[in-house]
Amino acid sequence: MTPPRDLDTAALGPGTTTAGTVPGPAEGVLGRLRPWLVPAVAVVLTALLAVAGAGTSERLANGGYAATGTESARADALLADRFGAGYPDVILLARAEGGVDTARAREEGRRLARRLARSAGVASVRSYWTDKDPSLRSEDGSRALLAADLTGADRDAARTAETLVPALTGTHGVLEVSATGAAWVSTEARQAGRQDLVRAELVAAPLTLLLLLVALRSLVAALVPLAIGAVSVVGTFALLKLLTLAMPVSVFAMNLTSALGFGLAVDYGLFLVTRYREELLAGRGVQQAVRRTARRAGRTVAVSAAAVALSMSALLVLPLPFLRSMACAGMAVAVFSAAAATVLVPPVLALIGTRIDRWDPLSLLRERRPCGPPRPDSPLWRSVAGAVTRRPLYYGGGCAIVLLLLASPFARVHFGLADERVLPAHTEAHRTAAEIREGFPVRPERTVTVVLPDAVPARDGAALAAYERKVAAVPGVERAGWARTAVPPGMGTGAVLQVSGPQDPHSREARDLVHRLRALPGPGGGQLVTGRAAMLSDTREAVRDRLPLAAAVAAATTWAMLFLLTGSVLLPLKGLLIAALSLGASFGVMVLVFQDGRLQGLLGEFTVTGALDMTMPLLMFSIAFGLALDYEIFLLSRVREHYRLTGDNRRAVVEGVARTGRLVTTGALAVAVVTGALATSGVTMLKVLGTGLAVAVLVDAVLVRGVLVPAYLTVAGRLNWWAPAPLARLHARVGRRLGPDEEHRPRPEAVLHAGGHG
Repeated sequence: MTPPRDLDTAALGPGTTTAGTVPGPAEGVLGRLRPWLVPAVAVVLTALLAVAGAGTSERLANGGYAATGTESARADALLADRFGAGYPDVILLARAEGGVDTARAREEGRRLARRLARSAGVASVRSYWTDKDPSLRSEDGSRALLAADLTGADRDAARTAETLVPALTGTHGVLEVSATGAAWVSTEARQAGRQDLVRAELVAAPLTLLLLLVALRSLVAALVPLAIGAVSVVGTFALLKLLTLAMPVSVFAMNLTSALGFGLAVDYGLFLVTRYREELLAGRGVQQAVRRTARRAGRTVAVSAAAVALSMSALLVLPLPFLRSMACAGMAVAVFSAAAATVLVPPVLALIGTRIDRWDPLSLLRERRPCGPPRPDSPLWRSVAGAVTRRPLYYGGGCAIVLLLLASPFARVHFGLADERVLPAHTEAHRTAAEIREGFPVRPERTVTVVLPDAVPARDGAALAAYERKVAAVPGVERAGWARTAVPPGMGTGAVLQVSGPQDPHSREARDLVHRLRALPGPGGGQLVTGRAAMLSDTREAVRDRLPLAAAVAAATTWAMLFLLTGSVLLPLKGLLIAALSLGASFGVMVLVFQDGRLQGLLGEFTVTGALDMTMPLLMFSIAFGLALDYEIFLLSRVREHYRLTGDNRRAVVEGVARTGRLVTTGALAVAVVTGALATSGVTMLKVLGTGLAVAVLVDAVLVRGVLVPAYLTVAGRLNWWAPAPLARLHARVGRRLGPDEEHRPRPEAVLHAGGHG
């Protein structure tokens, strides 16, 4: 099996493309416009995007963590629409020193309820003093609740709460009032997210610049990817604002997508700058080096961004609004980051020219090391690759065992749903909810609600009483009682039974209770079961049903992209399997830290609930999987290039690792710094994502790309590049348009000096 014959482009002259190939994303721009025009237009467009993206955070909303279209979702809608007993958007907790049943407390409580009911955006109000509902009074009689349903969608309710709650909390006569509820949680999460975003940028930008300075040894070279990252962040805010016009977007999207956009843009900018400097070192002129960079590295960046976007598209098939909104945002950000890098970097490089290697602020610290740009390959990674390729089974097997051990804690993962405990413990919504949870007879998280929509209390009184007794006898039920509901006059149908279940709604006992209640026939023709345990059970089943389709979408699309890049059948399969294996390590860390509470002091304050939010592994997998493929593409493109030059598989692997080792490590460190800055957030969801992504990219860049992948490529040998004849013909027609241009295979005596510059 011999490597395919390359097209001879060397004789065509600088900047000329081979017939049948497609110019790089910025190559045509360079040929038609002055180099300074593109950056100048980009500055103007970035300013316009900054204006367009202003106020994006105000349009974001919380929620969407439970599956839609399930039995619990239908029950919640029925509770809200017919019975006026849905989950309230705002809950006010009023404390009275002498108790809530004193004359002064009752008077002030009724006044507060009337004021709340008259407020703009309030649909309905329930309070202990007006409804006489004992479940709204604490067990010791010192506290009482007022619950308000707000008009509009989640985003509108959050806006209402932002203006309503501050005016109603604090001291009101003998009452001391604080707030919680979904709308107020959303507001406080947005406020915390804004503070975290500023802090993350203040941490990430200087550290990323320092990292680039160490790697590139030039302030000019380091500023190019950093500037592309800044453009990407500004564009991200505008993209999110545009997306809010089409769908609800999570309040946490701004933090995550800005970090993702910045990290990807720096990655892509670093890749282009590194390739450009390599072309200059090979003795090419500025314009030729820019054209070759745009044509070769630019296409690799485009394929990489497509792989990231396609991996996130798998989330679209899952019935969770939160994940769908994050998928759309992530796909848009990946494409925008690649477009910004491939369109802006080549003209900027043409303007900078040979000054790309100037101004090394760290030169005094390098002592006797030679000045000037670093060599295009990494001696350290060349040594590592040489050792691995000499004993691939030994190193590859050991690396796989390490990854499996790191992943092992994920085998005991315990899934849950997000609530107010994702906020720091000192926030008002968190503190108030904890006080309600501990002091009131009906604890919302333990309550399983049975809705009997067709029961007629006047007609089915005996059947309802018998049903209540049957429910009370179900294993796992602590107590059961009929709820007071506001059935509209003239309708006369429907009843709501509230059941107190196991203390942990995320436990197997709670899920079993939900299944038993659904299996128990209800009077009037059926029942709907909801509550936190029911929502979790329904969401688990909905995700489990759609997960194979999501996995198939991610696998098929990324396999196709890698096949078009490499022309190989086995390499894409290897990429999928190894990427999945490498992500297991970060999943294991998530369980150890956030489910079990290990290393809590190191990562700062967060509440350990004994469970992981179900959406986090899914979201983290899609992002980290895309980033893993990102580095896979960088490595394979170089290995393939050198294999076509030499026909020597082992030498190609060593050269590919040596040429991309520093690049991948630096890029991974940059992404780890940016995403790891999220770990400083006070919001647990962002902390989980930041920690998990930082671990994922570092493990992938060091262990997987440095050891496991070279070991596999060495063992597979020439099978790496095998494809059946029909697929080989397809790749010959289509794949070469997407992959980097190839040069004529050099004479054997020139191979040792080719160095991969091509």
